[in-house]
Amino acid sequence: MSDIILHKGREKSVFRRHPWIFSGGIARVNGNPQGGEIVTVRAENGKFLARGYWNQRSQIQVRILTWDDEPIDHNWWRKMFTRAINGRKHITSTAYRLINAESDFLAGLIVDKYGDWLVLQALTLAIDLIKKDLAELLMELTGARGVYERSDVDVRGKEGLKSSVGVLAGEAPPNPIIVDEGVKLAVDVYGGHKTGTYLDQRQNRALVGELIYSQPHLTTVLNLFSYTGGFSIHALHHPQAYVVNVDASADALMLARENMRLNRIDEARAEYIQADVFDDLRARMTANELYDVVILDPPKFAHAQSQVEKAARGYKDINLNAFKLVKSGGYLFTFSCSGAINADLFQKIVFGALEDSGREAQVIRVLGASDDHPVALSFPEGAYLKGLMLRVY
Repeated sequence: MSDIILHKGREKSVFRRHPWIFSGGIARVNGNPQGGEIVTVRAENGKFLARGYWNQRSQIQVRILTWDDEPIDHNWWRKMFTRAINGRKHITSTAYRLINAESDFLAGLIVDKYGDWLVLQALTLAIDLIKKDLAELLMELTGARGVYERSDVDVRGKEGLKSSVGVLAGEAPPNPIIVDEGVKLAVDVYGGHKTGTYLDQRQNRALVGELIYSQPHLTTVLNLFSYTGGFSIHALHHPQAYVVNVDASADALMLARENMRLNRIDEARAEYIQADVFDDLRARMTANELYDVVILDPPKFAHAQSQVEKAARGYKDINLNAFKLVKSGGYLFTFSCSGAINADLFQKIVFGALEDSGREAQVIRVLGASDDHPVALSFPEGAYLKGLMLRVY
């Protein structure tokens, strides 16, 4: 096994159990590790620090798997998978994240559960090399009927990898898969966003439903970037609620209609508008429309630190117009899934939009991802989803 020797002083992040070692922290490499190979990380004096996997092509050259001097073998993967699975046993939804990469101390691996099927994303070279073995182990531990791969994300390019999709083990999943998170949702794991849908918003969708059901006067809902209508289906559990769904994707809106039928909701209680949300927002503001609840769940605006300034302008624009569409005493649910924009910056952006709107607002709740998306305290980068539940006057 090759040794990765760190520069003096660069071991501090390893002591803090951060899982990434960048190229600039490495003094030398003893041996000739191949991409994806397990390596030992040592301090300048040779002291053992951690063990992880190597990829010289990546800016993050070592991703740590363990801080103990133990082998990374089949039994180790079984132990870590079992721990992640046991940590989700309380979840009653039939769709949730089973393994959350670095935040489950399994760098580079995402696994989502949709009913009897698992969907796997191999984000790094090392995981890609062993993904079939991992899929077989996951089937054994979960009883899943099959594991489907959705490794079609841009981040793989930084590891020298191309997109990869297809069945890894067992049976191919149906299309769509029908899941139950308190409401029924149809999920397209073949072509849907992420691994099929936004599992990280599961508890926030339920929160919207609970709010509207508990306050009967909240009847009109504007769901922006509505995708397949998950927030809308929860909102429509209130028998008097009416929802306007706005999204740029005709396919997503078609699946939103299917979700209405699955839950036996009268289609007359919803609108489906295919439009650019920025343009639609401005048009509604010009028309002086008002809604009891506005939901603003845009896609990622900042994919890198260099895009933060432009993304901030985009977030401010849509929040400014959204504030103007909320009835006095109504609610705005606003989100950002851009990891490059932290929670403090996001709240400042929303405050700036509020200030320019001339409205007043209270933070009722600070929101994040569902509890199947834990964030390791040593890996704050994992807290990518942030949101605010605001009461607006």
